[in-house]
Amino acid sequence: MPLGKRTDCGDAKYSGVQVAFASDITASLQEHLDAGFDFVTAPLINPEAVCKSIPADSIQLPYAHDDILLVAPRYSNQVVGIASAWREPDASDAGEKRLSGAQALRLELEWASHMSLQACILPMPQGRSCAHLACVLNQVINGLSNTSMWLKVPLRPAASTGTTVSAGDPWRAWNSVRSLCNHSSKLGALLEVQAEVPPLQEVLRWHGEPVKALLLPTNAFLTNKRGYPTLSRAHQELLTRFFQMGVQVVLSGESRHSAPSAAPATPAENGFPTPSGSGSASTVAAGNGVAAEVHPLQPYHEYLSYLFRRPPLPAGQEEMEIGYRDYLQVPLQPLQDNLELQTYETFERDTPKYTAYEEAIHDALLDRVPQSEAATRTTVLMVVGAGRGPLVKAALSAARRTERRLKVYAIEKNPNAVVTLHRLIAAERWEDQVTIVAVDMRSWRAPEQADILVSELLGSFGDNELSPECLDGAQRFLAPGGISIPCAYTSHLHPIASAKLWGEVQGYNDLEHYETPYVVKMHRFTPLSPPQPVFSFHHPTKDPHPDNARSTSLTFPRDGLPAALCHGLAGYFDTQLYGNVILSIHPQTHTEDMHSWFPIYFPLKEPLLCPAGAAIEAHIWRCSANHKVWYEWALTEPSVSAIHNPNGRSYFVGL
Repeated sequence: MPLGKRTDCGDAKYSGVQVAFASDITASLQEHLDAGFDFVTAPLINPEAVCKSIPADSIQLPYAHDDILLVAPRYSNQVVGIASAWREPDASDAGEKRLSGAQALRLELEWASHMSLQACILPMPQGRSCAHLACVLNQVINGLSNTSMWLKVPLRPAASTGTTVSAGDPWRAWNSVRSLCNHSSKLGALLEVQAEVPPLQEVLRWHGEPVKALLLPTNAFLTNKRGYPTLSRAHQELLTRFFQMGVQVVLSGESRHSAPSAAPATPAENGFPTPSGSGSASTVAAGNGVAAEVHPLQPYHEYLSYLFRRPPLPAGQEEMEIGYRDYLQVPLQPLQDNLELQTYETFERDTPKYTAYEEAIHDALLDRVPQSEAATRTTVLMVVGAGRGPLVKAALSAARRTERRLKVYAIEKNPNAVVTLHRLIAAERWEDQVTIVAVDMRSWRAPEQADILVSELLGSFGDNELSPECLDGAQRFLAPGGISIPCAYTSHLHPIASAKLWGEVQGYNDLEHYETPYVVKMHRFTPLSPPQPVFSFHHPTKDPHPDNARSTSLTFPRDGLPAALCHGLAGYFDTQLYGNVILSIHPQTHTEDMHSWFPIYFPLKEPLLCPAGAAIEAHIWRCSANHKVWYEWALTEPSVSAIHNPNGRSYFVGL
């Protein structure tokens, strides 16, 4: 399977190769495409032509490629430009009219845009040159159509101290240019892999950055027993991580392994297995039937293809979630709004959740009704927010398993869901066990009290769909000693780096979206510290007038961790349904295969630099008024942000 045949790796559909200057780009490109590569990275100008030899009043550069050699789609899909090295004017230029590095770079980027190249690779400067480079980029960035810029950044261990740009920490130089360019979505990083892989924490730091490709030199490869190229386990893990995050790979350097002149060996013969259904794509035959000479880099490409297809393809729930990766959604408000058919269907397919609810009801029935009373005592169970009936099904299934008598009230305010609920009850012939109540639970007067109260009003942050307010109000239905399912839930929070998520919010270009929390299947992000508990709620409560407003301050230690940019806070929750039955979306305790809830993301208006080892202090408030509930959040360490969403001005949950 070639690299482009996976569907779960986002933009990682191409493997590239860095080529030298060639006057005939058509022949050079075709040579590498025939070897299996999907694109080339090539110099924009002839490297033998020194910029300082060009008169300053000239508008011409010695471009490597004529725009009539290839049609535009081939340039845009199969060629990435490489900008020439540039320099700032110095004393040796005095009295001479020479084209400066900044002028040359500006012309090169404009030419790359004219050629519709998908990207242009830029060298990473150091020190004050970062500002000069950023100045040039800002001058041309808005004029670029579809061309993005990849800054080449060495992937090596970061400096452990300091807050200024340091040659020991290339990330700082990258962050300087990125910040000076106002976090432009057209600016990405090309990570230059070294012969030695840095520590895991350094690799993880880049998960939250806009890494577009890895530049992999041939001198990073080892030689296996059969004489073919292979990578160390550390390099394999590095590439696999980034492949799964939608990052491309670009091979650079001369071949250090001899390729056979006849038909190449299969991957298995090269020393790595061939997955089922995939054969060797490397057999090349000349027109006269004689095997053609193999491209010297083809064994490297075969090995990269093997690494790319080695992880199993996603299946089931994981495959369904691919389309939601890093896609921002405003949280549902089921109390204020009526949910749609598609939303109900998505939730109802979440088998692990309803299996857990059934187990919780099962255990509650056994505890509530002893075996001696099973034939004579009827348990009253109320489902508040019954939707189209999945919890009703779970309750009746639990009753059959426990051989307990059960009477169910299904309370639902959405008239459209009630239609389906009536049809379900009729189809299953549950009329003698289930009573449908088409009303808002807050205004209903129950004819009798419930032994068990069941709901699924939890949101991605536990309480963000107003479960506390709803269940406190519905508590009047419960008999003394009655059981609430869920009986407790806790939210969790931690700071994250995610240029992808923050960039999506930035694209709206207004205050409201920076002050709105989002439900999102986070994919390209870096946790900056482990999650910590935030707010907890218990039901039923003994407080006759509960106050569900909350506030807390959290300090997240980062001892030994490199500098990073914090783009916001990620939230999760876990819940105790009953007894030992738990549901969780906390990363460390996530319920297997459950998909009803994605994490919640609280963005920051301005990303905050977190120096190496510096702790992060976050504050979050859960506020309430007569008709709404909202969150406010801020950071106060290592620097101070504004308080987001004061008084719920941009986002609130309606009561």
